[in-house]
Amino acid sequence: MTDTLDSPVTRCLDELGIGYELVEIPLDPDKKPIRSLEELLQEWGREPGQVVRSLLFRTGSGGFVLLAVAGGGRADWGVLRKHLGERRLTMAQPDEVLEATGYPVGAVPPIALPEGVRVLVDEGVFGYDRMMIGSGVLGYALDLDTGGLRRALEDADVGRFVKA
Repeated sequence: MTDTLDSPVTRCLDELGIGYELVEIPLDPDKKPIRSLEELLQEWGREPGQVVRSLLFRTGSGGFVLLAVAGGGRADWGVLRKHLGERRLTMAQPDEVLEATGYPVGAVPPIALPEGVRVLVDEGVFGYDRMMIGSGVLGYALDLDTGGLRRALEDADVGRFVKA
């Protein structure tokens, strides 16, 4: 266990003066890291919705868009296409996720992304006092207050992008 982690995500938060706690996620070979994080939250008496999941889409025009959702939120494809002005969207493949964001699936944050990745945030992300985001490194997440997360995401488009 480490109590410090150096990644583009922690450096971004440090530069913004946003506090966070490092959370180690036990990596069970039979489970995906996000599942372990949700189980860990439940052990702490917190909601699985307090995890920000980063979903990466490839647009029909060839760009990438990251949608940050709370917990198990499912993207509303029609709303996304309309908001983006795109007729076609596809989920990025794991190799595309790494290439486009610089982070492996399971550790992708909604912040500290390359300039070409557009970020959308579903308003449900701000529904709790604290949220956990990917640290950029598998096996670790960052726990921060929602006010700090909102500040870190101030340039993102915020709206209702998940199915009700």
